[in-house]
This record gives sequence, C-alpha cells and structure tokens, in this order.
Amino acid sequence: MSIIIKIGFFFLNIIFSIMKLCPVQKKITYISRQMNTTPTDFQMIIDNFQKKDSSYKHVVLAKMLPDSLFGKIKYCFHMFVQMYHIATSQAVILDTYCIPISMLHQRDSLIVIQIWHALGAFKKFGYSILDQPEGSSSKTAHMMKMHHNYTYVLSSSEYASQYFAEAFHVSKDKMRIYPLPKTDLLVDKELIKQTKEKIYEHYPKLKNTSKKIIVYAPTFRKQDDELYQATIDLINHIDFNKYEFVLKKHPLTTFTINDERIIDDHFVTSLEFFHLADYIITDYSAVIFEAVLLKKPIYLYAFDYDSYINKRNFYIDYQTQMPSDIYYHVDDLIKAIDQGLYDVEKINQFINLMIAPAKKSYTDDFVDFLIENLNNQF
Repeated sequence: MSIIIKIGFFFLNIIFSIMKLCPVQKKITYISRQMNTTPTDFQMIIDNFQKKDSSYKHVVLAKMLPDSLFGKIKYCFHMFVQMYHIATSQAVILDTYCIPISMLHQRDSLIVIQIWHALGAFKKFGYSILDQPEGSSSKTAHMMKMHHNYTYVLSSSEYASQYFAEAFHVSKDKMRIYPLPKTDLLVDKELIKQTKEKIYEHYPKLKNTSKKIIVYAPTFRKQDDELYQATIDLINHIDFNKYEFVLKKHPLTTFTINDERIIDDHFVTSLEFFHLADYIITDYSAVIFEAVLLKKPIYLYAFDYDSYINKRNFYIDYQTQMPSDIYYHVDDLIKAIDQGLYDVEKINQFINLMIAPAKKSYTDDFVDFLIENLNNQF
C-alpha cells in the first residue's frame, strides 16, 4: 500500500510541477476539511482583509472527506482543484491537515499558515497521540508527511504554543501567538444580538420561555456508542419543566437522537448557541475556550474519563487545571446545575493561561500579520 501511495504522489508531483508553471496570482487560498461551508474564521479573515486591501482574490475550498469509497474518489478530484489554487496562490491558510500541502513540493515563496480549528490546546492531538486509539498511526503520519510544509502555526497563547508545536511537529520559531478570529464574536454586542434573533427565528419557543437553557456540546469520539448512551441518560435526567435542552454534537459525530423534548441543532455553531445558554455542558471539547470567554456556568461531564485518558490524554492536568469542577455521574451533574454551582475563579485562571489578549481585535491582529508577510514576500 505504501508503495502505491508513493507512486501516486510521484505522479501528482509531476502534475503539480506543471501547475506551478502558471503565474502566481495575488490570491489567498483557504482550505478546510472541517465542513462543507466556509468556516467562520476564514470568512472573518476575508472580510477584514478586503477592507484593508481589495486587490487580492480569496478562494475558499471547504469540503469534508466523505466516509464512502465513492465519496473518497470524488475527493481525489477535488484535490486537483486544491493543487491548482495552491500552485497559483501567494498564501494558503488551513484549519486542518491538507494532503497536497504536506505531500507535494511547494514553492519556496509560498506562505502556508496553519490556524487550526480549535481556539486552544488542552487535549492531545496530532503527533502527540500517534499510535493511540484516538490518533493516527506513526506509519501513516510519516507516509503522508502529516503537517509538513508550514511556514507558521498559530497558537492561542504563549503557554499553549509548546503544545501546538508538539502536535504539529514544528519548531518553536514557527509558532505565532494569534487566537482565532472568531474569538471576536464573543464580544461583539451587535453580532450577539443578531445571532440570538437568528436562533429565535429558527426556534421560536426559545424566545419567550421562562425555562433556563442548557447547551450540551460533547467532543467527537471515533467510537461514539458510549457517548450516545450517556447523552440519552443525560436527557432522561433533565427536568423539562425547568429547562430547555439543546444538543450540539461535533460535526463528525454520526448518531441522531429523535426526542421531541430536545433541540438537536444543526442550524448554528456551538459558539453561536452559547450566547443563548444559561448553562454549558461539555467534556474534552475545544469549545471550552469559547465557553470560558463568555464566563457562563460551565460543567464538565466526564462520564468516560478513565477510558478517554487512555485513548487520548491531555497536555494539562484535566482534573485540576480545567475551568470547572468535573462530574463523572449524571446525578451529580444535574444536582450541580440545579444548585447553580460553578467556579468563576477557575474560569479566569484558565483564560489567563490559554488565551492571549488582542491588541486591536483578534481578526485585525492576524490580518495585519498576514499582510505584512505578503508584503515581505518579494
């Protein structure tokens, strides 16, 4: 299999070499496998950039890698589109691993910035979990040159940069401290108002309810049977006379729950729904970074902690450094929510550790950095 892959990429590099003969345009290409629509961070960068310099073209290639064989074959053709735009761009911005960037021979002048899709790093990922159940195999990682050819990798804080550097297997000199642009959405009052109205229009029962709103946003697991059962248990413990319950699954989670008492939302992002939440329940998900910045009551439901730590593990001490008390049993979790128990001091400590403050705005700061690098390119 490895020989077939090497032969395949030998021929792809020949095709890519021909593509690189095309003129380089004033163009920035954005590539994501996280979703099939433009990620929020990409759109915010583009909007801000165009206000400062309208001479650049912006191309977004957002396409998830399908599970089916036919879908994977179609994705291979999509890779040719990626290759053309990479070959003819001055810069490429990624929020995930991109095969053509890592596997092919890039122009020396190409700027490749990995912004990643998670605001911070507390659970291990990438090279930190090779050969573990939740990670890739080291053989695959080396064969696919996972996370090669990056000019810069972003981190949310100086403290977290050591973990991002380890996860992407890059030297510290490639790290830059720029929290994700979408962090700005947590403080934009007008946008928050518009977001709430958008949700109310889609779910009118939430607008005038006297009930408190619980949003549950668990992380993705490769095997999600246990998560499914834990979610069912949690729903069955909710007092629906007091609470509305919103389920915000990770985009890659496949199960559905048909229960008319809950909202299983696919309409807005977790971040957007957090603005409406009175209580936020999560576990090991990176949405914790958005949740803490809103300074709302946060509850960590770690029903599978023992098995998860063996599969994934953490960069920090999960049981002492996280911004919430941890609940391993659903009864204890519901009791804490009913009593309104949460630790503001823990939240503030976590923010100071993991999320650097902005100079102007998070989006402005990154776009200024990007423009500076583009201006220095030639």
